[in-house]
Amino acid sequence: MRIEDYALIGDMQSAALVGRDGSVDWLCLPRFDSPACFAALLGDENNGRWWIGPADPGAGPDHAAGRPATRRRYRGDTLILESEWDTPGGTVRVTDFMPPRHANPDIVRVVEGVSGTVEMATHIRIRFDYGRIVPWVRRANGLLHAIGGPDSVWLRSPVPLTGGDHAHHATFRVSAGQRLPFVFTWHPSHEPAPPMIDPAAQFAETEHMWTEWIGRFRFQGRWRDAVARSLITLKALTYSPTGGIVAAPTTSLPEDLGGVRNWDYRYCWLRDATMTLEALIRSGFLEEAKSWREWLLRAIAGRPQDLQIMYGVAGERRLPELELSWLPGYEDSSPVRIGNGAVDQLQLDVYGEVMNCLYLARDNGLSADDRAWAIQRELLDFLESNWDRPDEGLWEVRGPRRHFVHSKLMAWVALDRGVRQVERFGRNGPAARWSELRDRVHAEICAKGYDPARNTFTQSYGSRELDAALLLIPQTGFLPPDDPRVIGTVDAIERELMTDGFVLRYPMADDNSVDGLPGGEGAFLACSFWLAEARALIGRRQEAIDLFEHLLALRNDVGLLAEEYDPRHGRLVGNFPQAFSHVPLIHTAHALA
Repeated sequence: MRIEDYALIGDMQSAALVGRDGSVDWLCLPRFDSPACFAALLGDENNGRWWIGPADPGAGPDHAAGRPATRRRYRGDTLILESEWDTPGGTVRVTDFMPPRHANPDIVRVVEGVSGTVEMATHIRIRFDYGRIVPWVRRANGLLHAIGGPDSVWLRSPVPLTGGDHAHHATFRVSAGQRLPFVFTWHPSHEPAPPMIDPAAQFAETEHMWTEWIGRFRFQGRWRDAVARSLITLKALTYSPTGGIVAAPTTSLPEDLGGVRNWDYRYCWLRDATMTLEALIRSGFLEEAKSWREWLLRAIAGRPQDLQIMYGVAGERRLPELELSWLPGYEDSSPVRIGNGAVDQLQLDVYGEVMNCLYLARDNGLSADDRAWAIQRELLDFLESNWDRPDEGLWEVRGPRRHFVHSKLMAWVALDRGVRQVERFGRNGPAARWSELRDRVHAEICAKGYDPARNTFTQSYGSRELDAALLLIPQTGFLPPDDPRVIGTVDAIERELMTDGFVLRYPMADDNSVDGLPGGEGAFLACSFWLAEARALIGRRQEAIDLFEHLLALRNDVGLLAEEYDPRHGRLVGNFPQAFSHVPLIHTAHALA
């Protein structure tokens, strides 16, 4: 299926992707970054999936036709997915959700007759360890039990399942008013069988939890529903036990169909997490900022020079990058990777992202924390001696290090927010020294990172290339929006980085050695949202609205966005759903509102 044909369900510890055809093709348990037990997304049905839909007698012994739902939607402002099929015999609805976790993770799938009588079928093939391990399956107490290594799952089915070819399937009928609940539960294989849950009670609890949470949202206006769905998606990417926030629930969905730009995003990037927190804070959700601050203090505890750009959801530091040779990849985009080698990169911008987010949280009412301030001082002490080093930058390039202007900009932000903490909140710190260095960084950026002949800032010192991240300059307060250099940079990016109405991260020409990778990519949606917000800030409101609504039209039918859009194929590409796309959607809506 196309990436945009999937919808997300989750319990804020893990998540599943459910296709428009009713198939769960991706599920990692018990955490976002755990091995998948359904991995058809990156292979085929032999790598694990769970399909429920109208039966097709001509589709083989499992009757798995896989036709797309006639319509689907989330139930109100929740993460409960409702898919409906109209058939000659009547209409049927499948409701999918993951209840708030109490002990073990569950997926509940309820088949409900809406009208008439519909022939249905289900087919489940469990494969642990990213589709590699065929489990031992038995029947126990009327349930299906699969076990393999550390993983164990129980399937409670309201209809008899028939085994064959290392899978199980069933056909059944559902009439108007009937509700047939299927419950899939994971637990560690060394523990006893988990208690059975009440699907109806868990449905009510799940609906109440999401409705109550989003009830604190007060945004009103024409884009309210788009912003609310983005906020719910960001909340779903939060690992509730620790407060960590993953960039996406998937790995290796390609940035270039058939290419090698396939990365594991199931980790907590400091940059992505701070941007997510900023969007939540601006929308009135301060509790998440408090939880994330606690996660941050645990994750980065130690020497400031050991700060990483990303961590595991519990603060793990070792995220070795491996390739899974048995998975062919989404639409043959290989290799499939788990872990992320960028963990060891130097990216100086993260210091500014962290300092800005913690300042914003304080500015919006989060209580002071002496330990948090002590760590911020250590980060600034490190930055004072290292801000002028070349790095891999925001885009995690795998080419040579450079003096990226965005990295220097965010070093300025870190120093600026440190000064503000002292001046506004009375914190102890060498504000005069930080202020002097802040001014020196500002002057250097304007001298070395600006091309006066073209009236634009550039990607790195001495280069002619542009970078979409330069659109963030007015948002940070580095220069006012009406500064001619800001306006000139916006104009230059529109002129040189826009293609088919979208903004590229940077030039993708063959002679550009910055990237260090072969092949092309789609347009990063965040970059186009940044342009929309920049247009709004410099007074081009109608142009901003036009671009913003053009971008909103790229969301799939349930309001989700991937990392990129490929105008060559007219498709979403990259990991999905992607926090880095939904965050600037929220920011731009606030700027326009």
